[in-house]
This record gives sequence, C-alpha cells and structure tokens, in this order.
Amino acid sequence: MKILISEIPDEGLDIENDENLDSDIIRSPIRISLRVEKVGTEVMIRGNLTAEAELQCSRCLNNFHNVLTIPVNVVYHPVDELREEEHHEVAADELDMDFYTGDELDIQTLINEQIVLALPMKPLCSDTCKGICPQCGKDLNVENCDCSRHAIDQRLEVLKKFIS
Repeated sequence: MKILISEIPDEGLDIENDENLDSDIIRSPIRISLRVEKVGTEVMIRGNLTAEAELQCSRCLNNFHNVLTIPVNVVYHPVDELREEEHHEVAADELDMDFYTGDELDIQTLINEQIVLALPMKPLCSDTCKGICPQCGKDLNVENCDCSRHAIDQRLEVLKKFIS
C-alpha cells in the first residue's frame, strides 16, 4: 500500500482497511486504522494496528494465539534532511521518526516494522506457565513429574564444600 505525498489533502487522510500479511506468525488480516497528515515536508501517521498472532510459548513450547493492538505514531521526514549533516546521532525522542524518498510513502513497510517491534521477545502463553521439566520433558502445566529438582551436576559437586 503506497501513498503519494503530494496527494495527501490538507485535512488529512484516513486509512481504514484490512490487510493480509504474508507471515508465519500473523494468522488473521491486520486491521489498519491510520490517520495521515502532512505539515510542510513532514508526514505524520497516527493510529492503531490490530492483528492476531500465533506464537510459541518460551517456557512450555506450546503454540498460542495472542491479539496484538499496536499504537502507531511515526513522523516521516524527507531523506534530504539527512544529507545536510555528515553525522547524525539518533536521540531518544527521534525513535519514532523515519525518512522518505521522492513522493511515495510505502505504508506496508511501516506495518511490517510495527508488527515486528510489537512481538514479545519472550512470549508466554500465560504469566503462570510452569514450563517443561528439564529432566523428563513433561509439560508441567498438564501433569506433574517425579523428577528431583535438587539434582546437582556431578562436575559442580566439589563446590558444595565451600557452602558448608
């Protein structure tokens, strides 16, 4: 989905759409609700993205569904602004800033970036997930196991004398 910057009306542009994303994680169409405004050479995009993701729990390794509601607040500047400076250090308040070239802005790239940034680093099916037993591999959310939780690696056994 591309927007021609020169065709953005003075009152702004509303984008309400369902978009399919070719992804192994996102299972449903992404609900796009964005407001695009142009102020001088800046293009501001605000709104929300909603998608259903199929993730794998980091503790029990089971797949689960999670609805992602992603706020979008990005300001685009012409890339020519960067060419004026030899070096540019990104400040904390510039993390929601991006650049465009020419008269075309690709919204699909923005959507992909926002979804990747919103995915949890360590997805959990629930906060109380017990995970799997490191010895027998049983899912501790489904059944308990009789494995000893206090087994010490034989190579570290010699360190016990320092504790006593």
